[in-house]
Amino acid sequence: MSETLVEVRNLKQYFPVKVGIAKTIPLKAVDDISFTIGKGETLGLVGESGCGKTTAGRSILRLYKPTGGEVLFNGELVTEKNITHMRKKMQMVFQDPYSSLDPRMTVEDIIGEPLDVHKLCANRKERRERILELMEIVGLNAEHATRYAHEFSGGQRQRIGIARALAVNPEFIVCDEPVSALDVSIQAQVINMFEELQQKLGVAYLFIAHDLLVVHHISKRIAVMYLGKIVEIADADELNDYPIHPYTESLLSAVPIPDPDVTRARHRIILEGDVPSPLKRPSGCPFRTRCRYATEQCAEECPTLSDRGGDHLVACWVK
Repeated sequence: MSETLVEVRNLKQYFPVKVGIAKTIPLKAVDDISFTIGKGETLGLVGESGCGKTTAGRSILRLYKPTGGEVLFNGELVTEKNITHMRKKMQMVFQDPYSSLDPRMTVEDIIGEPLDVHKLCANRKERRERILELMEIVGLNAEHATRYAHEFSGGQRQRIGIARALAVNPEFIVCDEPVSALDVSIQAQVINMFEELQQKLGVAYLFIAHDLLVVHHISKRIAVMYLGKIVEIADADELNDYPIHPYTESLLSAVPIPDPDVTRARHRIILEGDVPSPLKRPSGCPFRTRCRYATEQCAEECPTLSDRGGDHLVACWVK
Protein backbone atom coordinates (compact mmCIF):
# COMPACT_ATOMS: atom_id res chain seq x y z
CA MET A 1 0.00 0.00 0.00
CA SER A 2 1.39 3.40 -0.99
CA GLU A 3 1.69 6.24 1.51
CA THR A 4 -1.74 7.69 2.34
CA LEU A 5 -2.51 11.03 0.68
CA VAL A 6 -6.24 11.46 1.39
CA GLU A 7 -8.05 9.95 4.34
CA VAL A 8 -11.82 10.25 4.66
CA ARG A 9 -13.25 9.45 8.10
CA ASN A 10 -16.99 9.02 8.71
CA LEU A 11 -17.90 11.71 6.18
CA LYS A 12 -21.54 12.84 6.27
CA GLN A 13 -23.36 15.27 4.00
CA TYR A 14 -26.98 15.95 4.87
CA PHE A 15 -29.19 18.51 3.12
CA PRO A 16 -32.27 19.91 4.90
CA VAL A 17 -35.44 19.36 2.83
CA LYS A 18 -38.59 21.28 3.65
CA VAL A 19 -41.70 19.19 4.24
CA GLY A 20 -44.70 21.21 5.24
CA ILE A 21 -44.69 24.78 6.52
CA ALA A 22 -42.06 24.71 9.26
CA LYS A 23 -40.68 21.18 9.23
CA THR A 24 -37.45 19.98 7.60
CA ILE A 25 -35.99 16.50 7.38
CA PRO A 26 -32.40 15.60 6.42
CA LEU A 27 -31.65 14.13 3.00
CA LYS A 28 -28.67 11.89 3.74
CA ALA A 29 -26.75 12.18 0.46
CA VAL A 30 -23.54 10.84 2.03
CA ASP A 31 -23.90 8.88 5.26
CA ASP A 32 -20.83 7.95 7.30
CA ILE A 33 -18.33 6.86 4.62
CA SER A 34 -14.62 6.17 5.17
CA PHE A 35 -11.76 5.32 2.80
CA THR A 36 -8.17 6.23 1.96
CA ILE A 37 -6.34 7.12 -1.26
CA GLY A 38 -2.59 6.61 -1.56
CA LYS A 39 -0.15 8.93 -3.30
CA GLY A 40 -0.29 8.39 -7.06
CA GLU A 41 -3.21 5.95 -6.70
CA THR A 42 -6.61 5.92 -8.42
CA LEU A 43 -9.63 4.95 -6.35
CA GLY A 44 -12.73 4.35 -8.45
CA LEU A 45 -16.09 5.26 -6.92
CA VAL A 46 -19.06 3.58 -8.61
CA GLY A 47 -22.81 3.33 -8.08
CA GLU A 48 -26.05 4.18 -9.80
CA SER A 49 -27.25 7.76 -10.33
CA GLY A 50 -28.27 9.53 -7.14
CA CYS A 51 -26.25 7.35 -4.75
CA GLY A 52 -24.10 10.27 -3.53
CA LYS A 53 -20.88 9.84 -5.54
CA THR A 54 -20.63 13.45 -6.74
CA THR A 55 -21.67 14.83 -3.36
CA ALA A 56 -18.90 12.78 -1.71
CA GLY A 57 -16.30 14.19 -4.11
CA ARG A 58 -17.45 17.77 -3.61
CA SER A 59 -17.61 17.37 0.18
CA ILE A 60 -14.01 16.09 0.26
CA LEU A 61 -12.90 19.31 -1.48
CA ARG A 62 -15.24 21.39 0.75
CA LEU A 63 -17.24 22.67 -2.21
CA TYR A 64 -19.98 21.56 0.18
CA LYS A 65 -19.38 22.04 3.89
CA PRO A 66 -19.61 18.51 5.38
CA THR A 67 -22.29 17.85 7.99
CA GLY A 68 -19.92 15.57 9.89
CA GLY A 69 -16.72 13.56 9.71
CA GLU A 70 -13.17 14.51 8.77
CA VAL A 71 -10.99 14.70 5.68
CA LEU A 72 -7.21 14.59 6.05
CA PHE A 73 -4.85 15.58 3.25
CA ASN A 74 -1.21 14.62 3.75
CA GLY A 75 -2.03 14.10 7.42
CA GLU A 76 -3.45 17.63 7.80
CA LEU A 77 -7.11 18.13 8.67
CA VAL A 78 -9.01 19.92 5.89
CA THR A 79 -10.96 22.79 7.46
CA GLU A 80 -12.64 25.99 6.36
CA LYS A 81 -9.59 27.99 7.50
CA ASN A 82 -6.90 26.07 5.64
CA ILE A 83 -8.80 24.97 2.52
CA THR A 84 -7.63 28.05 0.59
CA HIS A 85 -3.96 27.05 0.56
CA MET A 86 -4.95 23.38 0.02
CA ARG A 87 -6.80 24.28 -3.20
CA LYS A 88 -3.42 24.27 -4.94
CA LYS A 89 -3.00 20.59 -4.08
CA MET A 90 -6.61 19.41 -4.52
CA GLN A 91 -8.52 20.07 -7.73
CA MET A 92 -11.61 18.84 -9.56
CA VAL A 93 -12.56 17.94 -13.12
CA PHE A 94 -16.30 18.41 -13.51
CA GLN A 95 -18.75 16.11 -15.24
CA ASP A 96 -20.22 18.45 -17.84
CA PRO A 97 -17.60 20.06 -20.12
CA TYR A 98 -20.32 22.33 -21.52
CA SER A 99 -21.42 24.06 -18.31
CA SER A 100 -18.14 23.98 -16.32
CA LEU A 101 -16.32 26.43 -18.64
CA ASP A 102 -17.15 30.17 -18.74
CA PRO A 103 -18.40 30.98 -22.27
CA ARG A 104 -17.15 34.58 -21.96
CA MET A 105 -13.53 33.58 -21.35
CA THR A 106 -10.93 32.45 -23.85
CA VAL A 107 -9.09 29.16 -23.33
CA GLU A 108 -6.02 31.13 -22.23
CA ASP A 109 -8.02 32.95 -19.55
CA ILE A 110 -9.77 29.76 -18.36
CA ILE A 111 -6.48 27.87 -17.87
CA GLY A 112 -4.72 30.98 -16.56
CA GLU A 113 -7.31 31.82 -13.90
CA PRO A 114 -5.88 29.40 -11.26
CA LEU A 115 -2.40 30.80 -11.98
CA ASP A 116 -3.70 34.32 -11.30
CA VAL A 117 -5.68 33.36 -8.17
CA HIS A 118 -2.68 31.63 -6.55
CA LYS A 119 -0.12 34.12 -7.97
CA LEU A 120 2.02 31.37 -9.49
CA CYS A 121 3.55 33.41 -12.34
CA ALA A 122 5.89 36.40 -11.95
CA ASN A 123 4.94 38.12 -15.23
CA ARG A 124 2.75 37.82 -18.33
CA LYS A 125 5.46 36.05 -20.34
CA GLU A 126 5.86 33.31 -17.71
CA ARG A 127 2.07 33.00 -17.47
CA ARG A 128 1.72 32.62 -21.26
CA GLU A 129 4.48 29.97 -21.39
CA ARG A 130 2.88 27.98 -18.57
CA ILE A 131 -0.55 28.06 -20.28
CA LEU A 132 0.92 26.85 -23.60
CA GLU A 133 2.81 24.10 -21.73
CA LEU A 134 -0.43 22.92 -20.07
CA MET A 135 -2.27 22.97 -23.40
CA GLU A 136 0.45 20.84 -24.94
CA ILE A 137 0.26 18.36 -22.03
CA VAL A 138 -3.46 17.76 -22.66
CA GLY A 139 -3.14 17.68 -26.46
CA LEU A 140 -4.36 21.16 -27.44
CA ASN A 141 -2.62 23.39 -30.00
CA ALA A 142 -1.22 26.85 -29.23
CA GLU A 143 -3.62 28.52 -31.69
CA HIS A 144 -6.54 27.29 -29.54
CA ALA A 145 -5.54 29.73 -26.77
CA THR A 146 -7.48 32.69 -28.18
CA ARG A 147 -10.67 30.74 -28.90
CA TYR A 148 -13.79 30.41 -26.74
CA ALA A 149 -15.19 27.22 -25.21
CA HIS A 150 -18.20 27.03 -27.57
CA GLU A 151 -15.81 26.60 -30.52
CA PHE A 152 -14.65 23.19 -29.25
CA SER A 153 -16.02 19.65 -29.20
CA GLY A 154 -16.94 17.91 -25.93
CA GLY A 155 -13.63 16.03 -25.78
CA GLN A 156 -11.62 19.20 -26.36
CA ARG A 157 -13.61 21.05 -23.71
CA GLN A 158 -12.89 18.32 -21.21
CA ARG A 159 -9.18 18.67 -22.03
CA ILE A 160 -9.44 22.39 -21.27
CA GLY A 161 -11.01 21.52 -17.90
CA ILE A 162 -8.21 19.04 -17.18
CA ALA A 163 -5.55 21.63 -18.12
CA ARG A 164 -7.21 24.09 -15.72
CA ALA A 165 -7.09 21.50 -12.93
CA LEU A 166 -3.40 20.75 -13.64
CA ALA A 167 -2.40 24.43 -13.68
CA VAL A 168 -1.59 24.52 -9.94
CA ASN A 169 0.39 21.23 -9.92
CA PRO A 170 -2.12 19.33 -7.74
CA GLU A 171 -1.35 16.10 -5.94
CA PHE A 172 -5.00 14.98 -5.93
CA ILE A 173 -7.83 15.41 -8.45
CA VAL A 174 -11.49 14.47 -8.03
CA CYS A 175 -12.66 13.35 -11.48
CA ASP A 176 -16.46 13.59 -11.44
CA GLU A 177 -17.68 11.37 -14.29
CA PRO A 178 -15.21 13.12 -16.64
CA VAL A 179 -16.04 10.95 -19.67
CA SER A 180 -19.77 10.26 -19.27
CA ALA A 181 -20.77 13.17 -21.55
CA LEU A 182 -18.32 12.16 -24.30
CA ASP A 183 -18.53 9.82 -27.29
CA VAL A 184 -17.07 6.36 -26.74
CA SER A 185 -14.09 7.00 -29.08
CA ILE A 186 -13.27 10.24 -27.22
CA GLN A 187 -13.72 8.51 -23.84
CA ALA A 188 -10.79 6.21 -24.60
CA GLN A 189 -8.54 9.17 -25.51
CA VAL A 190 -9.38 11.06 -22.30
CA ILE A 191 -8.97 7.94 -20.11
CA ASN A 192 -5.56 7.23 -21.66
CA MET A 193 -4.60 10.86 -21.07
CA PHE A 194 -5.52 10.56 -17.37
CA GLU A 195 -3.27 7.49 -17.09
CA GLU A 196 -0.35 9.20 -18.88
CA LEU A 197 -0.66 12.25 -16.63
CA GLN A 198 -0.59 10.02 -13.56
CA GLN A 199 2.61 8.32 -14.74
CA LYS A 200 4.28 11.67 -15.55
CA LEU A 201 3.09 13.76 -12.60
CA GLY A 202 2.29 11.18 -9.90
CA VAL A 203 -1.16 12.69 -9.30
CA ALA A 204 -3.79 10.70 -7.36
CA TYR A 205 -7.40 10.45 -8.52
CA LEU A 206 -10.80 9.83 -7.02
CA PHE A 207 -12.43 8.63 -10.24
CA ILE A 208 -16.23 8.85 -9.99
CA ALA A 209 -18.25 6.99 -12.64
CA HIS A 210 -21.12 4.60 -13.18
CA ASP A 211 -19.42 2.67 -15.99
CA LEU A 212 -17.70 -0.30 -14.35
CA LEU A 213 -15.59 -1.11 -17.41
CA VAL A 214 -14.06 2.38 -17.43
CA VAL A 215 -13.49 2.33 -13.66
CA HIS A 216 -11.91 -1.14 -13.73
CA HIS A 217 -9.56 -0.03 -16.50
CA ILE A 218 -8.20 3.07 -14.74
CA SER A 219 -8.50 2.23 -11.01
CA LYS A 220 -6.19 0.42 -8.63
CA ARG A 221 -9.01 -0.03 -6.11
CA ILE A 222 -12.78 0.36 -6.42
CA ALA A 223 -15.38 1.47 -3.86
CA VAL A 224 -19.05 0.65 -4.51
CA MET A 225 -21.65 3.11 -3.20
CA TYR A 226 -25.37 2.61 -2.63
CA LEU A 227 -27.79 5.17 -1.18
CA GLY A 228 -25.10 7.24 0.54
CA LYS A 229 -23.20 4.25 1.97
CA ILE A 230 -20.08 2.44 0.78
CA VAL A 231 -20.96 -1.26 0.62
CA GLU A 232 -17.71 -2.75 -0.74
CA ILE A 233 -14.07 -1.72 -1.32
CA ALA A 234 -11.44 -3.94 -2.90
CA ASP A 235 -8.61 -4.15 -5.40
CA ALA A 236 -10.03 -3.57 -8.91
CA ASP A 237 -9.25 -7.08 -10.20
CA GLU A 238 -10.37 -8.72 -6.94
CA LEU A 239 -13.69 -6.87 -7.01
CA ASN A 240 -14.24 -7.71 -10.67
CA ASP A 241 -13.46 -11.42 -10.25
CA TYR A 242 -14.80 -12.08 -6.74
CA PRO A 243 -17.56 -9.62 -5.77
CA ILE A 244 -19.11 -10.36 -2.37
CA HIS A 245 -21.87 -7.80 -1.74
CA PRO A 246 -25.17 -8.65 -3.52
CA TYR A 247 -25.34 -5.13 -4.99
CA THR A 248 -21.84 -5.43 -6.48
CA GLU A 249 -22.74 -8.84 -7.89
CA SER A 250 -25.76 -7.33 -9.61
CA LEU A 251 -23.77 -4.41 -11.04
CA LEU A 252 -21.09 -6.69 -12.47
CA SER A 253 -23.63 -9.10 -13.93
CA ALA A 254 -24.98 -6.21 -16.04
CA VAL A 255 -21.59 -5.29 -17.55
CA PRO A 256 -21.65 -6.22 -21.27
CA ILE A 257 -18.96 -8.68 -22.41
CA PRO A 258 -18.10 -8.80 -26.15
CA ASP A 259 -18.23 -12.61 -26.28
CA PRO A 260 -21.61 -14.24 -27.05
CA ASP A 261 -20.63 -17.59 -25.51
CA VAL A 262 -19.61 -15.98 -22.20
CA THR A 263 -22.71 -13.77 -22.23
CA ARG A 264 -25.06 -16.75 -22.74
CA ALA A 265 -23.38 -18.69 -19.92
CA ARG A 266 -23.61 -15.80 -17.45
CA HIS A 267 -26.39 -15.43 -14.93
CA ARG A 268 -27.90 -11.96 -15.01
CA ILE A 269 -28.93 -10.75 -11.52
CA ILE A 270 -31.89 -8.40 -11.93
CA LEU A 271 -32.75 -6.32 -8.87
CA GLU A 272 -36.39 -5.98 -7.95
CA GLY A 273 -38.02 -2.68 -7.11
CA ASP A 274 -36.63 0.85 -7.29
CA VAL A 275 -33.93 2.62 -5.30
CA PRO A 276 -35.59 3.95 -2.12
CA SER A 277 -35.79 7.70 -1.67
CA PRO A 278 -32.91 9.13 0.42
CA LEU A 279 -35.64 10.91 2.41
CA LYS A 280 -37.31 7.60 3.34
CA ARG A 281 -34.42 5.18 3.67
CA PRO A 282 -35.11 1.66 4.91
CA SER A 283 -34.12 0.78 8.47
CA GLY A 284 -30.92 -1.23 8.89
CA CYS A 285 -29.11 -2.06 5.67
CA PRO A 286 -30.06 0.43 2.90
CA PHE A 287 -29.98 -2.35 0.29
CA ARG A 288 -32.20 -4.84 2.13
CA THR A 289 -35.44 -3.93 0.27
CA ARG A 290 -33.88 -5.15 -3.00
CA CYS A 291 -31.68 -7.94 -1.64
CA ARG A 292 -32.61 -11.60 -2.12
CA TYR A 293 -30.58 -12.59 0.96
CA ALA A 294 -32.14 -10.11 3.42
CA THR A 295 -32.81 -11.32 6.98
CA GLU A 296 -34.32 -9.83 10.13
CA GLN A 297 -30.88 -8.66 11.24
CA CYS A 298 -30.57 -6.66 8.00
CA ALA A 299 -33.74 -4.76 8.91
CA GLU A 300 -32.63 -4.07 12.47
CA GLU A 301 -28.99 -3.05 12.14
CA CYS A 302 -26.89 -1.40 9.43
CA PRO A 303 -23.73 -3.43 8.68
CA THR A 304 -20.31 -1.80 8.83
CA LEU A 305 -17.38 -2.52 6.51
CA SER A 306 -15.47 -5.60 7.64
CA ASP A 307 -12.26 -7.04 6.18
CA ARG A 308 -12.80 -10.34 4.37
CA GLY A 309 -9.08 -10.78 3.72
CA GLY A 310 -6.62 -8.96 1.50
CA ASP A 311 -8.14 -5.53 2.26
CA HIS A 312 -11.42 -6.60 0.69
CA LEU A 313 -13.98 -4.70 2.78
CA VAL A 314 -17.69 -5.55 2.66
CA ALA A 315 -20.73 -4.22 4.54
CA CYS A 316 -23.09 -7.19 4.65
CA TRP A 317 -24.47 -9.43 7.41
CA VAL A 318 -25.22 -12.41 5.18
CA LYS A 319 -22.35 -12.74 2.70
